[in-house]
Amino acid sequence: MITSVLVANRGEIACRVFRTCRELGIRTVAVHSDADEGALHARVADTAVRLPGAAPADTYLRADLIVKAAVTAGADAVHPGYGFLSENAAFARAVRDAGLVWIGPPPEAIEAMASKTRAKALMGLAPLRADEVSDADLPVLVKAAAGGGGRGMRVVRRLADLGVALEAARAEAASAFGDGEVFVEPYVENGRHVEVQVLADTHGTVWALGTRDCSLQRRHQKVIEEAPAPALSEKLAEEVNALAVRAARAVDYVGAGTVEFLVAGETAHFLEMNTRLQVEHPVTEAVFGVDLVAEQIRVAEGHALVGRPPRARGHAIEARLYAEDPANGWTPQTGTLHHLAVPDGVRLDTGYDDGDEIGVHYDPLLAKVVAHAPTRAEAARALAGALERAAIHGPVTNRDLLVRSLRHEEFASARMDTGFYDRHLPALTTPAPDPYAPLAAALADAHTGTGPGPRLGGWRNLPSAPQTKRYAMAGEEHEVHYRHTRTGLTAEGVQIVHADARLVVLEADGLRRRYQVARYGDQVHVNATTLTALPRFPAPETQRAPGSLLAPMPGTVVKVADGLVTGSSVQAGEPIVWLEAMKMQHVISAPVTGTLSSLPVAEGQQVQVGTLLAVVQAT
Repeated sequence: MITSVLVANRGEIACRVFRTCRELGIRTVAVHSDADEGALHARVADTAVRLPGAAPADTYLRADLIVKAAVTAGADAVHPGYGFLSENAAFARAVRDAGLVWIGPPPEAIEAMASKTRAKALMGLAPLRADEVSDADLPVLVKAAAGGGGRGMRVVRRLADLGVALEAARAEAASAFGDGEVFVEPYVENGRHVEVQVLADTHGTVWALGTRDCSLQRRHQKVIEEAPAPALSEKLAEEVNALAVRAARAVDYVGAGTVEFLVAGETAHFLEMNTRLQVEHPVTEAVFGVDLVAEQIRVAEGHALVGRPPRARGHAIEARLYAEDPANGWTPQTGTLHHLAVPDGVRLDTGYDDGDEIGVHYDPLLAKVVAHAPTRAEAARALAGALERAAIHGPVTNRDLLVRSLRHEEFASARMDTGFYDRHLPALTTPAPDPYAPLAAALADAHTGTGPGPRLGGWRNLPSAPQTKRYAMAGEEHEVHYRHTRTGLTAEGVQIVHADARLVVLEADGLRRRYQVARYGDQVHVNATTLTALPRFPAPETQRAPGSLLAPMPGTVVKVADGLVTGSSVQAGEPIVWLEAMKMQHVISAPVTGTLSSLPVAEGQQVQVGTLLAVVQAT
């Protein structure tokens, strides 16, 4: 019987596995990089072990350090989580060779299925050869062979772009999974991403725990997932479930895994089998009333799956909350997560607590929010409402995208596909801030002592000029005015029903609105709107040369284009610098055809937001 589990992972999935372990009475062991020393997963575990001697981005890929940590901490089992080494057969063998229980499939099954190229061969399919791709094959998808989550993946629509896409995908895959192998396959436009959860024991039983739909993806990163997959014919649902069981049996699979398909019409194209727990596993747990982590542990202990799979009940939808800025090219965001809370009635899986820092080294996923209800429509309504009312005080997130996606007519009618965001992203991300948010921020500030307010004697016996506050909101500057009077605060065009440092109630046009306000330095959160308090007298703007290319996020310069030096000629769109942040690579390209007049960065250099990377003077 397992008594102590080390989770060879970090963040949300480590915390989620620890939660089940605590419920089962199993001691927990965390591992952490130096960057994660104070991370939530390291704090909540019974024991935490530092992984020394490796860069933060690579630490969780060091199998030798993790196995040593498990032995040192007295763990008798290792759970890999997802990502990192979760689909690494050599790691699974190393765990077993150390006399530990591996909570996952046999290494042989991982080898057969974790490499997508070998998995396709097993299913009688073959990828394209990169050196044989022609215009007739386009569009194609370059894909990492050893991982998922959108890492190491590029859509290529022009043959001339294939070389750059292959190089970028290899680098990204090597950084994320420790394996730079990539392959090329035809890209099916606007299909549906449907997958089947399987669970198998060591006694020959394989369960198919229904379907999931993960079609809402941006840059091949899943955003919203649900179970069961809606609008599938009974025949097609039975077919993909049967194919998933067949794939599992073909490799003598054990534990939890996922078989993925791209569905076009009534045809299901096999994509891959993920030999691990998926990020989106909570929707299956909700619908089938199971704890997949607990089942993984039971299977690893040798227990059999009893009886038939449980019956599905209702519908569940999960939304992934990311720290990323839609107004700045969806770049990952860093900083302090001051407060994160969701209303009762939904599930929150997160690797952060209030006050934690979101760093540059890892995935920008803040949390997963899951709603379960009797029907799909009710689940979507509940999840959208919970996200809208959630307190998310910290870096910019994709919250608005999630809420609008869940309320979009195409999603509501289950007509979405993988091209959903290609069609609708601009409309879904057009800023629509509350016009009263700046006034609410100013009135709350008047009661905090950070500016002129009642505590500081803002009222005057003689009429005086109104108080003025300036805020940046949704890329625009807003100036608001209010007055201190004998009866309290007043503002034109609105009745101030109540105002204190945390709650402002306004009435305008016959509607009464409540605003919860929280301020952290210059950052102000008013309900779901984020503002930046601006100084009363603006400082002169920093001057930048025309053609300046600035770092859109903090990260590391991993490559400077070969042969480029100050004075080099560049073409519009030509890559100049490759920046890596949170395991994703971002290419900084020349905005115009011209001359490279400045190139002040070098490979390996750490940069902050706004750091000058290069200057291209147009010719």
